[in-house]
Amino acid sequence: MDGSGGGAAAEGDLEAAEKLIMRWDSTVSSAADERMIFDAADRSDAERYLRAVDELRRSIKDPVIVGSPRRSSSSSSHSSSENAIQIAMARLEDEFRNLLLTRANEVEVDALVDLSSLSLNSSASMDGYGDLSDAEGGGGGGGEGEAFSSDSVGASSSIRRSSIRSTRSIREIDLLPADAVDDLRSIAERMIAAGYGRECVQVYAGARKAAVDVCFRHLGVEKLSIGEVQRLGWDALEAKIRRWIRAARVCVRIIFASERRLCEHIFDGLGIADDAPFIETVKGASIQLFGFAEAISIGRRSPEKLFKILDLHDTISDLLPDIAVVFLSKSAESIYTQATEIVSRLAEAVRGILSEFENAVFRDPPKTPVPGGTIHPLTRYVMNYISLISDYKPTLIELIVTRPSASSRFSGDDLAAAGAAVPELDFPVSENQSPLAVHLIWIIVVLEHNLENKANLYKDNALSHLFLMNNVHYIVHKVKDSPELREMIGDDYLRKLTGKFRLSATSYQRATWMRILHCLRDEGIHVSGSFSSGVSKSTLRERFKAFNAAFDEAHKTQATWYVPDTQLREELRISISEKLLPAYRSFLGRFRQHIENGRHPEMYIKYSVEDLEIALSDFFEGCAPSLHNRRRSH
Repeated sequence: MDGSGGGAAAEGDLEAAEKLIMRWDSTVSSAADERMIFDAADRSDAERYLRAVDELRRSIKDPVIVGSPRRSSSSSSHSSSENAIQIAMARLEDEFRNLLLTRANEVEVDALVDLSSLSLNSSASMDGYGDLSDAEGGGGGGGEGEAFSSDSVGASSSIRRSSIRSTRSIREIDLLPADAVDDLRSIAERMIAAGYGRECVQVYAGARKAAVDVCFRHLGVEKLSIGEVQRLGWDALEAKIRRWIRAARVCVRIIFASERRLCEHIFDGLGIADDAPFIETVKGASIQLFGFAEAISIGRRSPEKLFKILDLHDTISDLLPDIAVVFLSKSAESIYTQATEIVSRLAEAVRGILSEFENAVFRDPPKTPVPGGTIHPLTRYVMNYISLISDYKPTLIELIVTRPSASSRFSGDDLAAAGAAVPELDFPVSENQSPLAVHLIWIIVVLEHNLENKANLYKDNALSHLFLMNNVHYIVHKVKDSPELREMIGDDYLRKLTGKFRLSATSYQRATWMRILHCLRDEGIHVSGSFSSGVSKSTLRERFKAFNAAFDEAHKTQATWYVPDTQLREELRISISEKLLPAYRSFLGRFRQHIENGRHPEMYIKYSVEDLEIALSDFFEGCAPSLHNRRRSH
């Protein structure tokens, strides 16, 4: 066949391609406007349309066929082809948008949350999976296929088992069916080749951004400015942090990762620079997501925020490897950089909050004494706080790297605020303790110092000792109840604390019962003389009266004092009984007849030994003493 014949055939193909393109021009044909080429079950129309577009592109690339008798008309032919290409690109853009919007798989966010829980922030939780391979790739039995066969994803979920592929923590899902992805790639290839790559990316990003926004709304990720976040009350903020942590895992490991995979399937190798479609799709969402955590990281530091900030720190730290994988391109590295900076600021916030907490414990002012010498709210708060701190031991051991200095912990302003001079605190630490452990011991030391100041508020010296006994005993038992805390505090310091509360118990007993027992001494009772029985009855009566008055006062007062620990309360009563009852029994046995032989013995012998024993059961109950129907032994 000669050249003119080939040219004629080529021009015939070109004319046929143009006619096909014009037939689907929705601006001139209502039938074309009502139908979408790629929606049909019959693929022939779509395939013919793509071939026509390819024919037009070739004609524009090589418009003149050598030896063609129609050379003189090539200019008009070129113009006609360019016009048809523009019409085709407009049509393909509509088809591209329609596929993205109508063929997208429905994503059930609750199922995504369940799925993300398979890869929570503890790397140990993933050890059972080993090196996970693609679920789509088949693989051997007993591996990931079985791990995902559980009902945790939900039987009604639209996420199909075969659509999930996994790395160690990333869980990708199919956002569109495979045939729709193939069509989208075919369209993108033609649009990019024809110079319409920018339009193709804009349509793609617009459709997928809307899908990401829907997921964000379902996950409760709100658009809040830094100022709005920092103005939130703590209760509201705490709830939002919990919701954010759940959402962040889903967004990074499932939503963003799946968007990247979809983008790669459609655009990879087509000449789009630096995964622009993916970046345009998720960059705004990722900035919104991490903007919340950033606002927390630069917000006001206060002790109650510590544990949620640690949760945020651990979550983002755990997500960093996944963020690095998902946002791996040059244009996306700012997202990874932002996440790493947030982690650093959260770490600094943790250190600052711990320091502020130590100072707050020291500065907590002595105001009014707690009734009954019971455990002070500050003691409960501090010990519960450091028990929670010990739960975050792995993270905090990494973050807390410097030790507190007992001589330089407080500035002049701190001391002035507390109305105190530089405290001389017993700060027992050993070299082999971690900086975190030293900080925890320091907090307890500062708490003890503060409690000693609060004990001075009591006018009754015995109650002051009882208050310290209660509070230090509480500290000891909180340490013993937490294996992590006990390990960090160490047995040496625990023994020192135990000795302190026992010393306070002994000091209480001395302050109360030495004075009462002093009434039962023999000194001054025995006299000599021809008309004497050898006992001064007047002195004896005064001793019994003094004892009764002192015990009555102690009974009335100390029944309202409170020892909340039942075992400690019973031990204290037993200790008092062991001192008081034998002494009273002996005194009564030696001198009872001298009183009973006189007038009105009931005025002096008020209590039997059994009466005292019953009365002691009222002590440290925190309420007025009960009335006992006592039988008088006399």
